[in-house]
Amino acid sequence: MTILSDIAIARAANKLPIQDIGARLGIDAADLVPYGHDKAKVSQRLINSVQDRPDGKLILVTAINPTPAGEGKTTTTVGLGDGLNAIGKKAVVCIREASLGPCFGMKGGAAGGGHAQVVPMEDMNLHFTGDFHAITSAHNLLAAMIDNHIYWGNALDIDIRRIVWRRVMDMNDRALRQITTSLGGVSNGFPREAGFDITVASEVMAILCLARNLADLEQRLGDIIVAYRYDKTPVYCCDLKAHGAMTVLLKDALQPNLVQTLENNPAFVHGGPFANIAHGCNSVTATTTALKLADYVVTEAGFGADLGAEKFMNIKCRKAGIAPSCVVVVATVRAMKMNGGVAKTDLGVENVAAVRDGCSNLGRHIANMTSFGVPVVVAINHFVTDTEAEVAAVKAYVATQGAQAVLCKHWAQGSAGIKDLATLVAGIADQDAGKFAPTYSDEMNLFDKMQAIAQKIYRADGVTADAKVHDQLAQWEQQGYGHLPICMAKTQYSFTTDPERRGAPTGFTIPVREVRLSAGAGFIVAICGEIMTMPGLPRVPSAESIMLNADGQIEGLF
Repeated sequence: MTILSDIAIARAANKLPIQDIGARLGIDAADLVPYGHDKAKVSQRLINSVQDRPDGKLILVTAINPTPAGEGKTTTTVGLGDGLNAIGKKAVVCIREASLGPCFGMKGGAAGGGHAQVVPMEDMNLHFTGDFHAITSAHNLLAAMIDNHIYWGNALDIDIRRIVWRRVMDMNDRALRQITTSLGGVSNGFPREAGFDITVASEVMAILCLARNLADLEQRLGDIIVAYRYDKTPVYCCDLKAHGAMTVLLKDALQPNLVQTLENNPAFVHGGPFANIAHGCNSVTATTTALKLADYVVTEAGFGADLGAEKFMNIKCRKAGIAPSCVVVVATVRAMKMNGGVAKTDLGVENVAAVRDGCSNLGRHIANMTSFGVPVVVAINHFVTDTEAEVAAVKAYVATQGAQAVLCKHWAQGSAGIKDLATLVAGIADQDAGKFAPTYSDEMNLFDKMQAIAQKIYRADGVTADAKVHDQLAQWEQQGYGHLPICMAKTQYSFTTDPERRGAPTGFTIPVREVRLSAGAGFIVAICGEIMTMPGLPRVPSAESIMLNADGQIEGLF
C-alpha cells in the first residue's frame, strides 16, 4: 500500500470556496476579506456583531511532553473538529499559524497531518496572509524608533545600556542572538550591544494574540517597556509615539484567518506564539469569535501540557474570561515506549513493559489538567506499529488515573477514525461539570507564582534565582505589576530544564536565570535553564529538503 505524504494528501484536497466555508458559520460573504479563493480574514464588523451571542463549548487539546517518536497534537485537534462535525455537531477548529523558523528547521510544517489537516497547507506553512510579517515589521519599527530617538538627542534620557527591546525575525538564526549595532562611525548612531529573538517570541505577537480589538491593541502596544532611563524609570513605547504606527501595521493582522479542513469544515488559524518561550495559544479574538459562531470550539495549546496548557489556563483563560469544558491529552504508544527508555530505532518492536514504564509522563499531565477542575480525556493517536497489547496497556493505565482513553485513527481515516472520541468529548462538554480554577491567584507575589507553577505543575522542589532576579521582581511589584501572571520559558521536552530527563522526574529545581516584563501583553516572562528566545537550525535543517518540483509544486513540507 502506498502511503501518501501530508503534502500530497493536502494537494489532492477538494477545497470549497472560502465563502462557502464562511456560510457554514453564518458569515456573510461581505464579512470576509478573501486572500485568494481558499482563505480569508473575518471582518471586525462581524466580530463586533456576534458579541452578544451565547458561547459554545470550548475543548482544549494538549499533549504529553514531545518526543522524537511524535505525538500529533495539531493532527488530533483538526481530526476532532472533523469528528464533531461528522456526528452532527457544529464545530470549528482554532489553531496557531506556523512560524517559518521551525518549518525550515525541524518540523517542516504545522497544519496537521495525514487525513486530518488544514488547507491550503503550503500557504499556511509559509507566508499565509502576512500576519507574521506585519508583526515583525511593527516590532522592528519600534526598535528603529528607539535608536533614532537616541541619535537625535535622546530627549527621553534613555540609558543605552538598559534598552530591553531587541529586534526580531521569523527565522532560526543563532548568529543573531547577540550582536553589536551602529558600528561604522558617527552617522550610524551610538554602538551598543543588542540581539534578535524569533518573531513568535516578540511581545508584539503576544499582544496581538491577547488584544480584544484595535483600541485594546493600541493601548497594549503603548504600554510596552522598551528601555530604562539613567534614573531607572521605565520608557514606554507611547513615550516614543510609536504605538499608533504599529497599530496601523497590525490593523489587518488582528483579524482572524478563516480556512478549512480536508473535510471542508471551518478552521480559524491566527497568531503563533511558541509555548516554550511565550504563551503558546492562538489569538483571543479567534477563540472568542469562534465560540459565538459554533457550538463546539476545538483549540490547542503548544507543546506539552506543562507548557502550553498551563499557560492557556493561567494566562489566556484568565485574560479572556473563558474556560474549557473538556481537556484532551494526546499521547502515542511510541512516545510511551520512548519515555520508558526505548530507543527510537526500536519503537516498532512490541514492548508492553516499556509502555507501562513510560506512562508516568502521561499520568502527570492527566493529574495536572485535572487540577484545574476540568474533565480530562486521553486520545491515543494511532500508529500502524501499535499492537493491541500496547494500546490496552495505555488504556488500563489511564483508567487508574480516573480518566478514559480512546484509540483514534484520524491520521489514516479522517473523521471516521475519531468519532468515538468526538462522541465522548461532546457528552462531557455538554455536561459542563468542570469547576475551572487557575494554579495561583492574582494576589500572590511574582516569585510565589513561579514557585506554584514549578511545584504544582512540574513537581519540582522549587525555583532558584539569584538576588538580581528577586530585586527585579520586587521592583516590578512596587511599580504595580505584581498582579500579572507568569509565562515560564522552559524546554518543552521535560518537566525539568534538562531536555534529556523524560518521564515524570522528581527531586529537581527550576533555575530562573532572567525575568522580563511584558507590560503590554500583561505577563512576566521567566527564562529558565538554557532556553533560547532565538532558536538555531539543526545539523540537517528541513530547508535542505524543501524545494519546487518540475511542475512548480512545493515539495518537502510535512
